[in-house]
Amino acid sequence: MPIITEKMIINEVIQKYPASMKVFNRFKVDSCCGGAQSIKVTAELNGADLAGLMTALNEITKGEKQ
Repeated sequence: MPIITEKMIINEVIQKYPASMKVFNRFKVDSCCGGAQSIKVTAELNGADLAGLMTALNEITKGEKQ
């Protein structure tokens, strides 16, 4: 089961998983001005591959304590 979901707010994900900033940048997802929106909304606005983004974000959570 994914830890990070598309309904989560970008700023909250970055706060909990700082390495996610690199993933958002790689997918060209606005994590500054769009950071107060959900991952899904911002990814769609930026034309990012949502499925690929979610896979990459959840990859960074592997091995981290919850």
